[in-house]
Amino acid sequence: MLGKAISAGKICVVSVLALGAFSLMAGCATAPPADDKEAMAAFEEANDPLEPVNRIVFEVNRGIDRVLLRPVAEFYRNIFPEFIRKGIQNFGNHLETPNIFIHDVLQGEVERASESVGRLVINTAVGPLGLRDVAVGDNPDDPDTGMPFHNEDMGQTLAVWGVNPGPYIMLPILGPSNVRDVIGKVLNSFINPINYLLPAKNRLGFSIARKGVSGIGTRSRNIESFDEIERGAIDLYATVRSLFRQYRASQITNGRGPKNPLPEMSGVDEDDNETERVSSVIKN
Repeated sequence: MLGKAISAGKICVVSVLALGAFSLMAGCATAPPADDKEAMAAFEEANDPLEPVNRIVFEVNRGIDRVLLRPVAEFYRNIFPEFIRKGIQNFGNHLETPNIFIHDVLQGEVERASESVGRLVINTAVGPLGLRDVAVGDNPDDPDTGMPFHNEDMGQTLAVWGVNPGPYIMLPILGPSNVRDVIGKVLNSFINPINYLLPAKNRLGFSIARKGVSGIGTRSRNIESFDEIERGAIDLYATVRSLFRQYRASQITNGRGPKNPLPEMSGVDEDDNETERVSSVIKN
């Protein structure tokens, strides 16, 4: 057991060091001439020194979406009735609630932490097992009627603690991110209590399956929205980059800043029709 823990710790350290090296490499990318103030300002605002590589990954992701993800999402939506798809979404949210509670506490969000506990207890007992989101109340669009679902992750916690995001990164399949959020994903794999429900040899497969099912659900709910935004964007890559940053900024402030125009972009989906509208653009 100790050997496995040490091995896991080594993997975590190596991953973080690799990401740090990646960040340094990104910082060495060619910048515009210093005397071109307008170009330099745009370069710094984009914070995307690996843009040529990121654009290639972005196009590969779009290809994977066209060939695989969208067809699977269409099949999923057509084969399962809405109440089953909603139950699967609720169950996925329910599995993430213990991890969300941990990050509520780490961020000092006492009220949200109490809501997470309440949601876990109520939806486990009455749901049952989270298949129905009873805790949200009679009107899920009115937060005053119950305890609506909210999401938290290690990337958000690091941001609350003052860690800078670092350069923008387009990850294969996973989509837009930054150095802080990638490190957060690595750390979160060790923090999330759900990952310890199964023996160590089955945890990776369990995690991939959860994220895969959640991602397919999100994609299935946003097929038309993706098409609409894709048609309207002059530069889809730049649009996705901008939307991702706005979305994460709203998540980090828990909606206390400007109104969040974006959807849940992690493997967990928030029950908000307005924010979920463009989720597939962000992911793909």
